[in-house]
Amino acid sequence: MSVPYPTPHINATPEDFANTVLMPGDPLRAKFIAENFLSDAKLVNNVRGIHGYTGFYDGTRVSVMASGMGMPSIGIYSYELFNFFGVENIMRIGSAGAISPDIKVRDIVVGMGACTNSSFAHQYHLPGSFAPIASYKMLKACTEEADKAGVRYHVGNLLSSDTFYNDESDVPESMRSTPVWSKMGVLAIEMEAAALYMNAARVGKNALAICTISDHILTGEATSAEERQNSFTEMMELALKTAKALG
Repeated sequence: MSVPYPTPHINATPEDFANTVLMPGDPLRAKFIAENFLSDAKLVNNVRGIHGYTGFYDGTRVSVMASGMGMPSIGIYSYELFNFFGVENIMRIGSAGAISPDIKVRDIVVGMGACTNSSFAHQYHLPGSFAPIASYKMLKACTEEADKAGVRYHVGNLLSSDTFYNDESDVPESMRSTPVWSKMGVLAIEMEAAALYMNAARVGKNALAICTISDHILTGEATSAEERQNSFTEMMELALKTAKALG
């Protein structure tokens, strides 16, 4: 049997990755984390410009690699990391749009679960609907570290959407995506967590999504692209502390 690596998307070997991988969507955010938070960071992947690094955070070996945008993209990278490269824990660290009035821009949302409008779960041929949830071990470690650091955070459901732009102009206001999901207590919208959680569930590994609120769908407040790339440091440090706690 041929060795399943390098893959078409990751030009590395299992030894190149730590047990825990942080996955921002943006390759430049991965680069920022490696250069500003890791010691002895080495570039281990750059296929298609998807920067992947491995280094040390406070003595703990950690990797950070971009996932790209959307469930198909994180689906590919997380599948390969879990199945071919021996990674045990993947933490999505990204941005999300708040749809709850109780959440403010720049707050952190930890995704206990991830609703979705995607058909990603159809591949599993389940006789019903699957509820993608985070690893409790990772969720517990994250919230404990957040409490120690005094970080403002919320835990609850995310919505992983397949569409950034949608065609709802002819849909009554009360039936549009934001109020329908919000009335069920969903906190924020992003585009990756559900696929990550399903891939982890399928192979019995661990996943967690930690998102900084970059914009508020209800109020229209938003951060700039530069802020999203470089200034969400509280989330980055929380993820790194969680990785250290996981060992």
